[in-house]
Amino acid sequence: MPRPTTPRLSPDRIRRVGLEIIDADGLEALSMRRLAERLGVRAASLYNHVATKEDLLHEIADDVMAAVDVDGFEQDWTTGLREWARSYRAALVAHPNLVPFLAYGPARRENALRRADAVHGGLTRAGWPQRYATMIGASTKYLVVGSAMGSFSGGFPDDADLYDDRFPHLSKAHLLREHAAEIDAASFELALEALIDGLTKQYRELSRAEKMHRESEELLADPADAAEVSAAREDMDAGDVW
Repeated sequence: MPRPTTPRLSPDRIRRVGLEIIDADGLEALSMRRLAERLGVRAASLYNHVATKEDLLHEIADDVMAAVDVDGFEQDWTTGLREWARSYRAALVAHPNLVPFLAYGPARRENALRRADAVHGGLTRAGWPQRYATMIGASTKYLVVGSAMGSFSGGFPDDADLYDDRFPHLSKAHLLREHAAEIDAASFELALEALIDGLTKQYRELSRAEKMHRESEELLADPADAAEVSAAREDMDAGDVW
């Protein structure tokens, strides 16, 4: 009679099954013992592939981040920002129970750091100052993570009687849950476009200020124009252009 065989373990299978547990029952449900049971092995066998549960979570999170697309920054910064934000949100929405772990930042995860580097590099190559590039990355992350943490529309009970008398401005709120996915996606797009529209305006203003700065530097080569340029700079500083 042949001896029973132990299911073959691999890092990829361990991460995949670990993510299945998180997706089904949440972050707290993942333990090395439960994962081993799902895989049909002893818990000790897992430690040949991953040192700790924390390490496993980072590996799972990095797999999720591999789906985030930053190639659009090779075209231009607005395309890059849109594609990054949309694919980032899609990755998180597919695994909402992992969002609290991912929200802390890239840590030492390779895929996450590569994407952070691509985003920052794409913005600075386009002419955004380092400080602005950092803030744009942070602002977009806040938008993405916030939209993936839960459903705005899904939070409203579908009981029409709840709203009619006491909350007349919410008379249609009972319909929101039925259309939650559609409304949440459209709301994210609205916020993303508003962010990019505002940034585009600010980008133009920064570009104009930089052009004026370069021209003023050229004028400063002529001492006769120095006083005039100095006065112009004072006016611009007062208007927060620089």
